[in-house]
Amino acid sequence: MTALHSLDQTLAALSSALPQGSLLTDPAALERHLVEERGKFHGKARAVLAPANTEELAAAVAICAKAGVALVPQGGNTGLVGGAVSGEGEIIVSLHRMSRILAVDPVNFTMTVEAGVILASIQDAARAAGCLFPLSLGAEGSCTIGGNIASNAGGVGVLKYGNTRELVLGLEVVLPDGRIWNGMRPVLKDNTGYSLKNLFIGSEGTLGIVTRAVLKLFPAPQQKQTAFCALNSVADALALLSLARKSSGDAVTAFELMSRFSLDLLARHLDLAAPIEGAYPWYALIELSTSRPGTDLREGFEAMLGEAFDQGLVQDAVLPESLDQAARLWRMRESIPEAQKHAGGSIKHDISVPVSCIPDFIDRAGAAVLARLPGTRICAFGHVGDGNVHYNLTQPEDMDKAQFLGLWDEMNAIVHAIAAGLNGSISAEHGIGLLKVEEVEHFRSPEEHDLMLAIKRAIDPAGMMNPGKLITDRPAR
Repeated sequence: MTALHSLDQTLAALSSALPQGSLLTDPAALERHLVEERGKFHGKARAVLAPANTEELAAAVAICAKAGVALVPQGGNTGLVGGAVSGEGEIIVSLHRMSRILAVDPVNFTMTVEAGVILASIQDAARAAGCLFPLSLGAEGSCTIGGNIASNAGGVGVLKYGNTRELVLGLEVVLPDGRIWNGMRPVLKDNTGYSLKNLFIGSEGTLGIVTRAVLKLFPAPQQKQTAFCALNSVADALALLSLARKSSGDAVTAFELMSRFSLDLLARHLDLAAPIEGAYPWYALIELSTSRPGTDLREGFEAMLGEAFDQGLVQDAVLPESLDQAARLWRMRESIPEAQKHAGGSIKHDISVPVSCIPDFIDRAGAAVLARLPGTRICAFGHVGDGNVHYNLTQPEDMDKAQFLGLWDEMNAIVHAIAAGLNGSISAEHGIGLLKVEEVEHFRSPEEHDLMLAIKRAIDPAGMMNPGKLITDRPAR
């Protein structure tokens, strides 16, 4: 039986077994599932499974497993590493119809959701209950919680609340053979064996498909304060971060660093000029929050900034006087990737290093990149409070875009080697997907590779779950 014949028979079996609307084959309906955010890949699937519940999905997965047809789970399709790109003969699984918020428990501080719920909807539901779900990222209006869990999404609140992994109490997962694992325990303590949920968080859909989750909530902030600060160096930024954490009782929710070049792009292409006169090498956007009523967060924030001025850490600063002004500052930070698109070709890096090593990384990477290609414009920004720098390279103004992007692998090798040499990671929050699956093997130890491959082969021995992503199916080097 040919692969094509097998796929045709599988699609016919799925169509017969599932309710109407659970299998999409119309090319117009498929197209949005075949493109990906950066345009580097294009999916080839001929069908999308869109189950209405876990039982429908389990039945479909069992049919595909028996036929040997691979499945590619897909959330909001907002990923940046090709983790939801389908190959020839594969079927996409989209949980957009499984989008119910099942329960909000403000006493237990939990929320139970289906995997297809949009992240912003979860934030809104938590807010309506007087709580906070702190996961926040640029794609929150379109990404889904299932995708967030599969990629262990980060965002701006990791400094205080952790990655998605720290925000999940329980999971329900459809396994590669169609069985359903129910790990939906809404408890903080469960010391009964291996942490199975953590195998699936960050697995990029290579071990199973998350269908439901119990999420951790927090008391809603009663007050927030934001400051936009001009700095002379990255070292000053880290000293400011330390001062802010200590003086505020660790109330720092976010600490975002932005280079001068990134702000120039915002002003030039998106009409988002910095609210501070003059040009400085670096800028920091700081947010403090507290759930304690009656706390004068502003007074303490101003005192901290005064001390930072006295120490020479801050050269200028703006504290917004309204929610709209604060939102504009955050819009600046979140719009940097969009502004960079207008400046030509971009080679992007999502690295993390120990926070104390960030100045060293910035210096060493800059020197190495410019030595290889003088004129490269470095757009560095990100969540430095947790060690994550989006170290993006923009083409020289006098260079052809295609020629610059032809250096993608070489520039990756330069930047990633420096991050790894500082005991860091080549993927802080975006994942591996197709984009980095070959390169990451240069940075994994043989032991790490073998352990991951053993887990993959134990849970998905036929390799039917999101094949080709995250890990190569071959012995360690």
